[in-house]
Amino acid sequence: MIQSVLAAMFGVQSQDKRHQDFSNKHLFISFTLISIVFVFLLVLILIWLVSVIIS
Repeated sequence: MIQSVLAAMFGVQSQDKRHQDFSNKHLFISFTLISIVFVFLLVLILIWLVSVIIS
């Protein structure tokens, strides 16, 4: 699941894999929650990186 989320975030996920991932409604909720967590972590890392570079 994490591999699919990372592939989707970087835009390298195939159309077939995307259809397979979202064919089950229960997995859709899991993918959504994992995606939100990864985006939140990405934003925190970017904020930290910019603060380190500026200081």
